[in-house]
Amino acid sequence: MQSSSAQVPMMESQNRKRAPAWTEREVQDLIAVWGEESVLSELRSSFRNAKTFVKISQGMKDRGHNRDPKQCRVKLKELRQAYQKTREANGRSGSEPQTCRFYDELHAILGSSATTTPAVLFDSFNGDGGNTEAGAPDRCGQEHLGHDDDG
Repeated sequence: MQSSSAQVPMMESQNRKRAPAWTEREVQDLIAVWGEESVLSELRSSFRNAKTFVKISQGMKDRGHNRDPKQCRVKLKELRQAYQKTREANGRSGSEPQTCRFYDELHAILGSSATTTPAVLFDSFNGDGGNTEAGAPDRCGQEHLGHDDDG
């Protein structure tokens, strides 16, 4: 039988449950809110974005989702990192084109961002672009949204 002190951490972990996983619809709505010009402008112009994430959270509530500002900030950070990792991988000479979930939507927001690799850099590795026609699909149109390969 467990002692009462052994159950305290268990109770604490029950009180600190992780938020439910993001649904595809929630992520699409989060990206839509993030892509609004007023939100992008605030994120670019402010070092501390707490108020902006409150605004993003409210935008999610307006779309029927219950996500707090911290959850929105963490998810946006994950999405940005996945996008940047994909862009960097695609910028390496000789690498197979890669994509990430929601790539097109993220590219629309982050594609011209100063924190990402410029699109011209990838094009320069392909020379005349013949490589993209020879079985290497354009990563912007590749595996859009719901395609999963064995997990």
